[in-house]
Amino acid sequence: MTAKNIRARVRDELTSEIKAIARRQLATEGANLSLRAVARELGMVSSAVYRYFPSRDDLLTALIIDCYDELGAAAESAEAAVDRADLLGRWLAAGHGIRDWALANPAEYALIYGSPVPGYKAPETTVGPAARTTNLITALIADGVAAGTLAAPSAGAGSTTGSRPGPGSEALADPAGAVSPMAADLAAELDRIAALIAPAVPREVLARGITAWIQLFGVVTFELFGRFQNLIEDSRRSFFDHQLRVMAAYVGLR
Repeated sequence: MTAKNIRARVRDELTSEIKAIARRQLATEGANLSLRAVARELGMVSSAVYRYFPSRDDLLTALIIDCYDELGAAAESAEAAVDRADLLGRWLAAGHGIRDWALANPAEYALIYGSPVPGYKAPETTVGPAARTTNLITALIADGVAAGTLAAPSAGAGSTTGSRPGPGSEALADPAGAVSPMAADLAAELDRIAALIAPAVPREVLARGITAWIQLFGVVTFELFGRFQNLIEDSRRSFFDHQLRVMAAYVGLR
């Protein structure tokens, strides 16, 4: 091994150790990380740590990317184990994969889905990792639309007077009954989003998918932040599964 390779290996190992210590700090101090405290635990002078992470925000960014990637990988791995034609099974697997990771890593989940860190602005490099779970759910819905097996609001349900109906919506059935007409500004926003991430998905289906995505993370957040205390105590996994199935029916996944 060359001297250059040795230096690179040492740097990688120290970078990993710094991040591991910082993640332990998350459990006790929240996102109030201190590079000096990390340096003390490493037995290094603080200036040495700054060579790896020039600021607290740089270290936070590295942790945020790692957490998003781990969460995304957990959801993707669970979802990949289910038959591609089983849309409901894929949705349930992804949802439970997300919850299981969050329960195993509560401090890390709080970092990426809790209160914003004062003074911190996430850079562009966090966008891709953050989108992994969203992309997974979007792909699942798009697969259902492409296969013609995903139920969606019928033409007119959730559409606006004089606005463009979602592509393919006229051929699909409404799984949850009539809904209120969609506001024109929301319809336009959904069309913009669909053009970026899911051009074949009808706007009505996309709206329901976004609602289900928000509901999924909302239930996980309620559980982790103690909002079920003295309410849902002994059946939280079953309650979460019930919520997933309710949202699946709402979206049309089966």
